[in-house]
Amino acid sequence: MARRPTPPGTPETTGLGHVADLVRHAIPPLHPAGLPFVAAPLAVAVLGFRRKWVRRTGLFAAAATATFFRHPHRVPPNRPGVVVAPADGEVALVDTAVPPAELNLGDQPLPRVSIFLSVLDVHVQRAPIAGSVENIVYKKGQFLSADLPEASDANERNSLVLVTEGGQRLAVIQIAGLLARRIICEPKVGDKLTIGDTYGLIRFGSRVDTYFPAGTKLLVVPGQRTIGAETVLAELVS
Repeated sequence: MARRPTPPGTPETTGLGHVADLVRHAIPPLHPAGLPFVAAPLAVAVLGFRRKWVRRTGLFAAAATATFFRHPHRVPPNRPGVVVAPADGEVALVDTAVPPAELNLGDQPLPRVSIFLSVLDVHVQRAPIAGSVENIVYKKGQFLSADLPEASDANERNSLVLVTEGGQRLAVIQIAGLLARRIICEPKVGDKLTIGDTYGLIRFGSRVDTYFPAGTKLLVVPGQRTIGAETVLAELVS
């Protein structure tokens, strides 16, 4: 149900109510996984409030952690057949590669886009298409720098295979990086995701690979910046 415009002069449009509304729109919400990491330095700041350096260090650490775990609102395109970026970051690779063997997607190279996330990027992952979760596979591995090409095969990763209503399969893979030590993937096999839905998070530097059906036309180039759920990576062939 659409929200009715607030009449001028009401508390929401004046004074503190208006300021609070501006703050809610300007500051992204926090992903729930980040709450313990923000609460800990805040507790240090409160307990050490008598010492300026302890208080300032705690507040700075809390602010920096909250920035890492930010979870901004995004609006996906409504054009049918598009695949959006599953993450914010920089396009590291646009190529073809054989998908991880554990996904059972065949041994032929498929179009692939790799997005590298620095510690300054938003680290939540979003569904690149609307579809059902067909398979989820977690695989232990190394923690090489996520911007290296070999990280796709060597690093710890979590893979999600999505199937569209038309039967097309895409794989989106969360890859741990040099500093990453925790991959979160919330959906379960059989769940249905809408394009742009937040489905996971990787802590502290990482990479996300997307494998497309054969013949898919990729629309991004290496070095391009992506906005999760909004930047169009490709259009599926009907």
